[in-house]
Amino acid sequence: MKAENEALFLAFLNRHDDEAWSAILDSLSPAIHEVDRNATRIWHYFFPLALQRALSGASDLPALVRKLFLDGSYLLSTQIDSSHWFLYGHRYWPDVKRAVLDYVASESAPPSLELTSQIQDVAARVARQVGADVSLIVGITAVAFMTLQQVGVEAFRSSPGTVTLSPRFHEQPPDEIVRRRKQPERQSLTDILRGRKFYTVTFDERLDDATFRVIHGQELTTGAYRDKPYYTWHDPRCKEGEGPIPVQCRSASCGTCWVGVLAGAENLSPVGRLEAMRMKVFGYIESDEPRPLIRLACQAQAYGRATI
Repeated sequence: MKAENEALFLAFLNRHDDEAWSAILDSLSPAIHEVDRNATRIWHYFFPLALQRALSGASDLPALVRKLFLDGSYLLSTQIDSSHWFLYGHRYWPDVKRAVLDYVASESAPPSLELTSQIQDVAARVARQVGADVSLIVGITAVAFMTLQQVGVEAFRSSPGTVTLSPRFHEQPPDEIVRRRKQPERQSLTDILRGRKFYTVTFDERLDDATFRVIHGQELTTGAYRDKPYYTWHDPRCKEGEGPIPVQCRSASCGTCWVGVLAGAENLSPVGRLEAMRMKVFGYIESDEPRPLIRLACQAQAYGRATI
C-alpha cells in the first residue's frame, strides 16, 4: 500500500510543469521568510523541470548535453542533499525530507488537492516538530517537493539527508543575515578622498572569507578576477587565479558566469540589451524585471553590496 501511495503522489506531482510551479511560488512567496524568499526562486531557476524532463527523455544524452553546452553540477539527482546549501532552511533538510516521505506514503487523505496547500501543511508540521517559525520551513519544503518530483521516491529516500553548514553560520538568526545583507558599505577616508568606492560581494555565506570586492560600476566577474585564490573547492569550473565565479569569455557569449542574486539585486545595473538577449538564448530566466534574480555576472555592474 505504501508503494502504491507513493506512486499516486508522484503522478500527482508530475501534473505540474514549470509554469505551474511558478504560480505555486507566487502563492507561497509571502509565507517565506525574507532570508529565503529569493533563494527559493533561484533554486527553481537552477533546476528547471523542463531540463530534467529533456535529459531523462533523451535518446542520446551525451549529444543533448553537448548541444545545450551543459557543464558543472546540473544534475539534481547527484546533489539531492546539497543543491540547496544557499537556503537558510537547508539546516532543516533532514526533518523536511523525513516529513515529505511520511506525507507521500500516508494513507490519510490530503487536506487539500492544491500542491500549494500541501507544501504549507508539511512545512507547518516540521515547524512544530523543530520549534521553528514556519516561514523558515516553507521554502525548503517547496524545494523538497520539487526534488522528489524530479528524482523519484527511491532516490529521494536513499540520499542520506545531510547538511553542509559551518557551526558559525548554523547559529546565526535569520534576521541578522537579512540585516547584514542590507548593511550599507562603509568607505574608508582614503578611498573617499580619492573618489573611489568599493563594495563587498559575498558568494558563500557559510564562510567568513567567501567575499570579494568590486569597484563602483565594475562587473562582478572583473571584481572576482581580482580575488586570486584557487576556488576549485567552490566550483570545479573555477580556473586558478580567476576567482570564485567560473568564466570563459567575459562578453556574454558563453553563459558560464550566470549567478543567482540572493540579496542586493537593486544594487546591480539594470539588464542591458546584450545581457537580455543572451539570457533568452541561454534560457536562464523569463523576466521583464530590470534587475532579475538571475544575472550574467560579466554584464552585471555593482553599485552596492550584493550576495550571490
